[in-house]
Amino acid sequence: MKIEVKTENLLKCLQSIIGVVERKQTMPILANVLINVADERLSITATDLEVELIATTTVSSSESGSFTLPGRKLLDICRALPVTSDLLLQQDNSKISISSKRSKFSLSTLPENEFPLIKDISDIEVISVEQTNLKSLINKTHFSMAQQDVRYYLNGLLIESEGTNLRAVATDGHRLAISDTDLTESRDEKKQVILPRKGVIELQRLLDEKGRIEVLLGSNHIRVKFDDVCFTSKLIDGNFPEYQRVIPPNPENKLKVNTEKLKGALSRAAILSNEKYRGIRLTVQKNSLVIQAHNPEQEQAEEKMDVDYGGAEIEIGFNVNYLIDALNAVDSEDVHVLLVDNNSSCLIQDTDNSSYRFVVMPMRL
Repeated sequence: MKIEVKTENLLKCLQSIIGVVERKQTMPILANVLINVADERLSITATDLEVELIATTTVSSSESGSFTLPGRKLLDICRALPVTSDLLLQQDNSKISISSKRSKFSLSTLPENEFPLIKDISDIEVISVEQTNLKSLINKTHFSMAQQDVRYYLNGLLIESEGTNLRAVATDGHRLAISDTDLTESRDEKKQVILPRKGVIELQRLLDEKGRIEVLLGSNHIRVKFDDVCFTSKLIDGNFPEYQRVIPPNPENKLKVNTEKLKGALSRAAILSNEKYRGIRLTVQKNSLVIQAHNPEQEQAEEKMDVDYGGAEIEIGFNVNYLIDALNAVDSEDVHVLLVDNNSSCLIQDTDNSSYRFVVMPMRL
């Protein structure tokens, strides 16, 4: 079998899918990509058993067939060759030769029938959404996902559709991020799926253009089709916490402050916070905010700010990284920090946009 393909086209396909090809694999076949040629179309599939990506491009070949090649080696070869060059791939028993002008490479293959593929998904619900809106949902929430938590359902992102609303929620048990966007079509039934961390990262990377896409929600999988890439991910099987219960219902003490100034003050105070727990103390009183941090070496930092605040005096501790992460996701010039008392979670909101919110639990100092 002979396949002629533009280096630029093959490189673009590989760059789209290489994120799921792990460098260290428990199964050797997972370090390879599956290349399939039919009807002058070439498709490259990569998987880590959790996420599957398929990228397609055109080729000059009337033959059909499939084989596997080491994914990252093939990517490095394409990167090293001129992007305007042509590649000729030829199959020779258990080897694939790749040639371009005076360059020639020979790569080992593994049996294509050993390559694991995700079968067609069942019980599909189709959601049509703007790419920019879906990317915004992920950008506003993904940082609050847990990492390697024994509560496996926290190691992912909840995607929930109900009526004309599409929502993303993430929490690690210490903080929560929630974001909403509108759908053009209403849904009668509420649908919830939990997308794993790896799937969230890859989907976030692929969402970069304007225009609508269809999100297919199945009983065990989620699939999103782009122009030349098909993204499929397994879902986390579990029940997401009742996140509404941790959102402070009616915080009476509202603080308004410039987003960048607050972020800067927190970042400076964080320098002398405990490296392990990252705790800082906020003291708020009429039109004043004091941020304090200290560490086991008896070093201290203090920042004073003028703010718009007329509520009760409150002294409360937080993980400074959680506050900064939330502020990084705020788009408005000013931000609202809503407080209940000395021992309750705070609610962080954009002053201009109520479609996303952040909750941070307090910590003892």
